[in-house]
Amino acid sequence: MKFVTGLLAAVLLFAGVGASHAVVRIADDRGGRIGTYVDRYQGLRTSGETVIIDGLCASACTIVLGAVPRDRICVTSNANLGFHAAWDMGANGRAVTNPEATQMLYSMYPTQIRRWISRRGGLKTQMIFLRGRQLMGMYKPCYMDAHASSAR
Repeated sequence: MKFVTGLLAAVLLFAGVGASHAVVRIADDRGGRIGTYVDRYQGLRTSGETVIIDGLCASACTIVLGAVPRDRICVTSNANLGFHAAWDMGANGRAVTNPEATQMLYSMYPTQIRRWISRRGGLKTQMIFLRGRQLMGMYKPCYMDAHASSAR
């Protein structure tokens, strides 16, 4: 048991996560209402927890990039960030782009993410994905399969 505990502590330290800090893992999060995520991530920002993105983080989930300091976010090879314009439900039941909310969402992102989005034409109704080598070049990699709480 001591060996396992020591090994886990070493892995956490190697990944840049202090043993005294909790870890939150994001995977398969398709997003939702912007306000819900702003509230959730504000608590995460003040908690000191490290965020591991280990799968899909789309739509409002991506607000984590602006809410949590970059040095407390790491990405695995499975990380996949999906960005699109904010929308509301229109009178006919169809999604209608909300330009004000889209601009607010865009302004929450760190500069390097805004540049990446801008080079792809901005936030539109169509989802654009940041993953792989490009994403690993922007955020530190995490090399562990940590036991972490879910961000949801």
